[in-house]
Formats: sequence, structure tokens, C-alpha cells
Amino acid sequence: MKRQDFRFSHRMRVRWVEVDMQKIVFNGHYLMYFDTAVTDYWRNLAMPYAETMHQLGGDLFVKKASVEYHASAEMDDFLDVCMRCDRVGNSSMTFAGAIFRGDELLITSELIYVYADPVAKKSQTIPAPLRDMLEGFERGEDMVQVHVGSWHDFQKQASPLRHEVFVDEQKVPVELELDHEDDTALHAVAMNRMGLCLATGRLIQHAPGVSRIGRMAVKKQMRGSDLGHRVLQALMDAAQHRGDTRVILHAQCSAEGFYKRSGFEPHGDVFEDAGMAHIEMVRKL
Repeated sequence: MKRQDFRFSHRMRVRWVEVDMQKIVFNGHYLMYFDTAVTDYWRNLAMPYAETMHQLGGDLFVKKASVEYHASAEMDDFLDVCMRCDRVGNSSMTFAGAIFRGDELLITSELIYVYADPVAKKSQTIPAPLRDMLEGFERGEDMVQVHVGSWHDFQKQASPLRHEVFVDEQKVPVELELDHEDDTALHAVAMNRMGLCLATGRLIQHAPGVSRIGRMAVKKQMRGSDLGHRVLQALMDAAQHRGDTRVILHAQCSAEGFYKRSGFEPHGDVFEDAGMAHIEMVRKL
């Protein structure tokens, strides 16, 4: 196996707690590495695992997990844990795994999962949407589509996600989360192949030639992916298309770095909004 044989990899660093008295990674931890990488694999499929399985009415159970050791990892090594779905059968799927230190192959693995009823624990046919996501990802296809439109177009998709992030998670009062500006704003949503909204944001005409981006929300399981950036870029493209020359936003201070990476610069002093520290940020188009 070679690193380029895999589309997906999960990067990690060996921790002190994972090294045994031989000063190498304890053999049992490699299965944990593969299992952690599989979790990140689902994220790359734009698939929040628990919610998706509940929607499909099934779950995945490990049937077989084999590990072959070629060389050992040591404390502070950077490892690439690579996963590939090699086969999707009627009720089972097979993953090939490999752990690399640079280009050196350390560990290989085969994981077989059975799709089954979560209560009866009896196998059942893998649903077509799940098969489509697995096979599509391995073919190199995009797992997400970003759409831009009105509140009428996307309220049913965006509103539950905003409530989940702002009201449930961040404890923003619901009367502050919803406002009249939704009706006139342009909204962007990132949707996976099952129609689940994973990220959203809105664009408001703040002043002549100036747009304001707000209500940026990404589903918790998908944070760290590129979905927030893709929604942000779609809104900036829409602002530029209608002739605006500047975009402003009020960023939570914890997200300032995210917006800086997209070219926004802080402007003014930190202020409080809905009980959280914010900073105004600006970008020229």
C-alpha cells in the first residue's frame, strides 16, 4: 500500500499515554487510531453519523477487525491514518486502512462492518443513500452542494440548524435569533446528499455598496471541515455579483481566526452581543 492509494487520511501525533515500556506505541492502540480515523471519514462524507443512522433506521456493527504490524510508531511521531472503503456489499462493507509515518508504511488493517437493525441486531440491506455516499466519495465526487436563495427557499433547511447552534448550543434567546431581516436577506445553505443542512449564513444589504454577513452556523460534527468557508465564499460571491465593494460582519471573538483566513480584518473595539464577545470585521471585494 502507498499513501497515494487513499483519498482520505486523518493526521495525528502519538501521545505519551499511548507508548508502552518498549518506548513504542502499544499494539492495541492502533485499532483506536483506525476507529478514530473512521469517525473522521464519515465527516469527510459530510455525514453526521448518529443523525444519519437514525434517519436511515439502522446502524453499523464491527464484524471483523484485523491489524498487521510492519513497523512501530514512537512518541511524537506524526502519523497519517488512511482509510478506504473497498467494497459495499448487500449488508456489509469492507474498509482498508493503513498508517504511514511520512512515506513509511507502519500498519495495515481490514475492518468489516455489518449494517443492521439497531434493536434486533439483525443485518439488513445497506440503504441506497448510504451506498451512494460511500461510492461517490471514493470516486472523488463532492459530497456537498452549496445553494443560495431566499428565506422562502431555505427556511425549512436553515432554521433548524440555526436553532440548534445559536439557541440550544450557545443559549441565545430565540427572540434574538429570529428577526425580520431574514425575509429580505440572501441565504446560503450547504446540503449533503441526503438533504441535511450542514452549514448556513445570510447576506444583508447594510448600506449602498456594503453587505453584511451574519447568522453563520455550522453543524457541530462538521466543524473543522471547509463547509463554513464554502458558505462564506458563496455569500461574498453574491455580494460582489450585485456590485457591492465591501463586506462587514460581527464575528464572535472565538471565530476571529476563521474570518481572518478569509481576508477579513478587525475593525473597532470588542463589544458584547447576546452575552458573547464580538468584533466587527471588514473585507474589501
